Amino acid sequence: MPDIVLLGINHKTAPVEIRECIAFSQDESALALQTLHRMPFIDEVILFSTCNRVEVLFVTQNTSAAIAETKKFIADFNKIPVEKFENALYVHVDDEAVRHVFRVASSLDSMLVGEPQILGQIKDAYRTATSLKTSGVILNRLLHRTFFVAKRIRSETGIGDRAVSISYAAVELGKKIFGTLNKKKVLLIGAGEMAELAVEHLIRNKVGDILVANRTFETGVKLAKEFNGKAIRFEEIRDCLKFVDIIISSTGAADFIITRDHVKGVIRTRRNRPIFFIDIAVPRDIDPAVNWLTNSYVYDIDDLKGVIDENIEDRQREAVKGERIVDEAVIRFREWYDGLDVVPTITALRKKLESIAETEFKKTLQSNKISGQGAEAIRKMTSSIINKILHDPTVFLKKDGMHDNKSLFVDTVRKLFKLDSN
Repeated sequence: MPDIVLLGINHKTAPVEIRECIAFSQDESALALQTLHRMPFIDEVILFSTCNRVEVLFVTQNTSAAIAETKKFIADFNKIPVEKFENALYVHVDDEAVRHVFRVASSLDSMLVGEPQILGQIKDAYRTATSLKTSGVILNRLLHRTFFVAKRIRSETGIGDRAVSISYAAVELGKKIFGTLNKKKVLLIGAGEMAELAVEHLIRNKVGDILVANRTFETGVKLAKEFNGKAIRFEEIRDCLKFVDIIISSTGAADFIITRDHVKGVIRTRRNRPIFFIDIAVPRDIDPAVNWLTNSYVYDIDDLKGVIDENIEDRQREAVKGERIVDEAVIRFREWYDGLDVVPTITALRKKLESIAETEFKKTLQSNKISGQGAEAIRKMTSSIINKILHDPTVFLKKDGMHDNKSLFVDTVRKLFKLDSN
């Protein structure tokens, strides 16, 4: 049986300066796949290349030669010496390679446990491999099981339940304050990246009007256009406090933009409607004393990070459940993979035919009241039929000269006769 091998580097083994040296663009990935697949020691291959990892997953009859050729290819393709990245490489074989792929796709191996992007990236890589016909029976099965395992972990654990980004955490806190964010009015002060991300999350939660205030009015107009919102001048911020529900602030101001007195002055006008401040600026834009006012809530960057730290701990606890699911899936895949050997497949096929024959034999005896010599004659005839049915498939699967296609034929037999329970 060939080996399943995974060779790669990731954010745990190599800094970004090394990873970016051997990363592959989408176009380069296609060319790399085709080149790798033409190598004499590689039967099937898939390439994963993201900002956090570069991994080559392949099937080979000669593991040491294939590993050496793959290292050399990566170096030659990227025009860097092997010595520059070799110490950061890891190699997993068979069960460990399968386990690694399952863990990566389920985001158990990600920089941020539970992040959903990696699964989509692996699906894209697999789509490229299938379009170029560089994956075959073994990797096709492995990737299909990978997607199943990732989906199961996502649905059966809380690995992706809690907010672990500043912007998303802010939105989740807003939901707790308002119940729903539907139709809530938003004021964005400044144009920081995290603040913009928070607005994007809010839009997905169907907030209402979005106002943008920036010290440079033209910049505010441009940003407001991106969100289908309306730009206001900085001097209008205080008046907006009378009717907006959520304020996200991210400026470079040295002093508070909104003070306790500003908010206190509009509390009565708001008729006890909550007002929620997300202060992502350092130094802070919102006076912390606003928190002491009725129905006023202020969360700064440290508050949001505290929420995130708690949520990351929760995700890590849920990841333990995910690891158990991965372990089970590795065992199941190993059972299928071992079945690709000729002898287990022929044995499984014989057992299935004998089980069917035994069931029909008993039905025939019972319905026709046959016993004694008649029953024995039918049993011998049944056994003879099974042997004759199995003769040609057995000879075909065992014959020499079908080395390259053996996995394909064995897999086809197992599918035709449903020899695998999953």
